[in-house]
Amino acid sequence: MKKVKSIIKIQVPAGKATPAPPIGPTLGQHGINIQAFCQKFNEKTRNQMGEILPVVIKVYEDRSFDFEIKTPAVSSLLKKLAGIEKGSGKPKSKIVGKIKRSQLTEIAKKKLKDLNTDDLEKAVKIVEGTAKSMGIEIVED
Repeated sequence: MKKVKSIIKIQVPAGKATPAPPIGPTLGQHGINIQAFCQKFNEKTRNQMGEILPVVIKVYEDRSFDFEIKTPAVSSLLKKLAGIEKGSGKPKSKIVGKIKRSQLTEIAKKKLKDLNTDDLEKAVKIVEGTAKSMGIEIVED
C-alpha cells in the first residue's frame, strides 16, 4: 500500500479544471502532474457542469495521486434553488430568497453521505441552518 504524503482539499468548477490558479499552484507544490489531474477531473465531472465541487486529493510519496469528488457545497445548492447570486450580508433582517421545505429535504438527501450524520432529520437541520445563515427563508409546501 502506498504511503500518503499529503491530502489536499480544493473546490473546482465541474468540467472546467485548468492548470491556472488556484489549481495549478496548489497541486504543483506537491509535485502532482497538473495536466493529468485536470483531464481526469474534467472527464469525471463533465455531466455536472455549472456546479462547484469539493475535491479531496491524496498525494502519495511517489507523486501519484487519487482524488474523491464530493457533492456540491450546501450553500451552492441552496443558491441554485433559491435563484440567488449570493447569501445575505444581514441574514436575520434581510431575506434574499425562499425555498420549500421539500427542496430542503432533497438537498439533505443529496448531501447525506458527506455530512457528519446518518440521520435524515439531523441532515435537514444542518441544511436549514445553512439556509438561515444565508438569508434564505424556508416556506412550507
